[in-house]
Amino acid sequence: MKISARNSFKGIVKKITVGAVNAEISIEISSGVEITSIITKSSAEALGLQEGREAYAVVKASDVMLAID
Repeated sequence: MKISARNSFKGIVKKITVGAVNAEISIEISSGVEITSIITKSSAEALGLQEGREAYAVVKASDVMLAID
């Protein structure tokens, strides 16, 4: 797999919540650390995502903002 994004995290699909249009996918990238993404239901089906299978979380962002309170 070759992609332009610099941040890709290999992990295990922990939870899939499918809605009418979208699917919420949680991937555990290390013990106790998860990344959650919302993608279209059709994309989740096309990727064949299943709980317990390996997947990559790919982060491509031009800005990451931080704040403190």
